[in-house]
Amino acid sequence: MAFVEDLSIFLADFGRPVVAGANTGLGILDMPGEYVLNDRVINNHHVLMAESLKFGAVSYGDSMTVEGLSYRVREGPLKLGDGAFCAILLERIEAAADSIGLILANTIISANTMITAGT
Repeated sequence: MAFVEDLSIFLADFGRPVVAGANTGLGILDMPGEYVLNDRVINNHHVLMAESLKFGAVSYGDSMTVEGLSYRVREGPLKLGDGAFCAILLERIEAAADSIGLILANTIISANTMITAGT
């Protein structure tokens, strides 16, 4: 008799909602890590740990969402241990839009401050 393990229990406490195509589940997202060599950033990426059965078929360039934020697969999936879980390297694809929104918000705040100060 084969032992069937419920892997979602391992992700219940820290897992975040993940969607890749028709597949949904939980995953643990590690935020970017930087490796610096001679004052240059060599690598800066997000790593998602998720169930291989649900997300083990993603490949380079595929889109995924984690907690509603969009990511693109940079390198995928690397089997961990017995292969029940995998690590997927991701990059945020909305980072530029977020920066533009922040700049616009700061500009509006600055303009409002100047108008208020002038009255």
